[in-house]
Amino acid sequence: MSLSTVTTGADFSLTQTLPKKANLPLVRRLEAVGFRAWPASSVHYDGSWQVRLTAGHPSNRLNSIVPLDPSDHRDVEIRLAKAGRKFEAYGRPAVLRQTPLASPVLIDLVQSLEWKPFDETVVMTCDLAHAELPDTLDHLPTHDIGRFVDANLATDGVSAKLKPALAEIINAIKPPSGLFMIEDAETGPLATVLCVQDNDLAGIMSLSVASERRREGLGLEILTSALRWARMRSARSAWLQVKATNNPAIALYERLGFQEAYRYSYWRKDMAR
Repeated sequence: MSLSTVTTGADFSLTQTLPKKANLPLVRRLEAVGFRAWPASSVHYDGSWQVRLTAGHPSNRLNSIVPLDPSDHRDVEIRLAKAGRKFEAYGRPAVLRQTPLASPVLIDLVQSLEWKPFDETVVMTCDLAHAELPDTLDHLPTHDIGRFVDANLATDGVSAKLKPALAEIINAIKPPSGLFMIEDAETGPLATVLCVQDNDLAGIMSLSVASERRREGLGLEILTSALRWARMRSARSAWLQVKATNNPAIALYERLGFQEAYRYSYWRKDMAR
């Protein structure tokens, strides 16, 4: 049950991307803890924009322009071009991340420049303090980052070449983190999840299940272990991000009490032009 399903295409509707009324204080808090839970190697600020770049990892969450104030629309064209040059220095195209905190003026600009949206993502939250977690087999977190990274890359079907970059990202996480794995003595890793506890908030990251063992309850089992661990450490709310097209994952999260808080999407220049 990989959470990495990608959506692209010209039929992506902007009107489906963001709720009409988002709880902006909640969005700001979740964005802040999200940055700490998945830290980029280079972060620059231009006003309220955060320009995140990570040379060794292709993740858009680590390589994007993230506006953080809807009222910040001063000199957007000049600033967008300036941010684009930073991406060029890293040898990658500029990517803009649109949350409810992005200025409509900026979104109008990228639309006029014929940028296209992609990867609509749902941010979900759960009242962990009162959640009724199922009675599944419990797993304790490991402290072996290298072993966890190997397991995560294997279950997610990602190239082992990303191991140094992923290990660096996890090592850079400042809040307490739980690295959870389910392994088979003969076949190897079956499922992984990373739980980052930031005060009373627990972030669920990198949940993956080996393709040949999906729909067997392993995702529920390891996710429940991570949530129990966070709750025992006094976390009161949990959050996660999931592609809007990943219906099996969304159904699993809703079963545990997660609800949509807001959505975001990415924008980039139309590569077909």
